[in-house]
Amino acid sequence: MPPLTIITALGIGAVSGVIAALCGVGGGVVMVPCFVYLISLGQKDAVATSLMAMIGTAIVASTQNLKNGFGDWKIAAVTMIGAMITAYLAADWLKKFSDEKLTKVFGLIMLIMGVRMLIWGKA
Repeated sequence: MPPLTIITALGIGAVSGVIAALCGVGGGVVMVPCFVYLISLGQKDAVATSLMAMIGTAIVASTQNLKNGFGDWKIAAVTMIGAMITAYLAADWLKKFSDEKLTKVFGLIMLIMGVRMLIWGKA
């Protein structure tokens, strides 16, 4: 991997880590667009790479949050079960979509959630 790509990836990770710790997001919101536009990954590779990178982020942020008295394990466990089952199945759907279609779906979801949060103050 070229040094510039390493430096860019470290920067993307740093920004994503701050946003993940403060907002609970980072992979999709920060990493995917940055991987596409700054490192020139295709949308499918950007999604997959973001998910791989978020494993460590989720572990360390969750550990810190638990130490600080935040988080509900019961809700997290039930949500995790649903997310893991559907993510396993949906990961195969990634093959069926073009990068362009995935980019549009991603942008639409971010736009809808962003507008909802701005108007109603919550997701």
